[in-house]
Amino acid sequence: MASKPGRLGVGVIGAGKVGAVLGAALRAAEHAVVGVSAVSEQSLDRAENLLPGVPVLEIPDIVERAELVLLAVPDDELPRLIEGLAATGAWQQGQLVAHTSGRFGVSVLDPARKLGVLPLALHPAMTFSGMSLDLARLADCSFGVTADKPILPVAQALVVEMGGEPVVIEEDDRPLYHAALAHSANHLVTLTAQSVELLSGMGVEDPARMLAPLLRASLDNALASGESALTGPVARADTGTIAAHDKSLAGQDEIQSAYRHLAQVTTTRALRRGQLDSRQAAAILRALDLPAED
Repeated sequence: MASKPGRLGVGVIGAGKVGAVLGAALRAAEHAVVGVSAVSEQSLDRAENLLPGVPVLEIPDIVERAELVLLAVPDDELPRLIEGLAATGAWQQGQLVAHTSGRFGVSVLDPARKLGVLPLALHPAMTFSGMSLDLARLADCSFGVTADKPILPVAQALVVEMGGEPVVIEEDDRPLYHAALAHSANHLVTLTAQSVELLSGMGVEDPARMLAPLLRASLDNALASGESALTGPVARADTGTIAAHDKSLAGQDEIQSAYRHLAQVTTTRALRRGQLDSRQAAAILRALDLPAED
């Protein structure tokens, strides 16, 4: 257990990209990491690099030693892990148990709560590399925090100690919160990959270099100005360009489908905001060979 007043003995279950980094951040805040679980070669390497000197232990041993247990495992594994440890009576009265899942709030920890633990949900809204550079990135990272009101300040304090900013998310909102993050971050990766594929296919040697200034500026503008930052052929109702885009994507079924769908959604939203009128919106949909909306 930690010797300094106010410091905790932390056990990290799951030395994946998130668990190892957050464990290192808590250690930097002078909490004592008393054990980490790691199985794969990659997780063992991360544990060694980010948590040097911390013993690699079996999960029940970590739970036994820790005052704060950090569960950093895939979403689908989390309920089974919590229930399994509850079935063996491993959880301890008064123990803090925090998971890093975006999808779940604290109700997933009910089997442990029945044994007296204090449940916390601390989800960092960031993509992790699993390397030390992630520690610096935590300074700009928001955490979706869910906890019972009496211990919410504890959850918020832990996030602040890791360098992040706590944002309270209600229990019932957790799936929608996580969907919002995944929709933007994950689908941005897919869209970027599709654009790289198209540019590479026409012989552009460094598509990433070509796209980087455009994508960074677009993201910055969208975050600063919202949908008023929209530019391009939909915003201009440039139906000739849109039709040319669609024609050029013939034979690229996956990318053409994504382009058409997102152009349709963009058109609908621009119409709703008054950036386009109904005549312009209908012309765009015709250019995409899509049915006009009611």
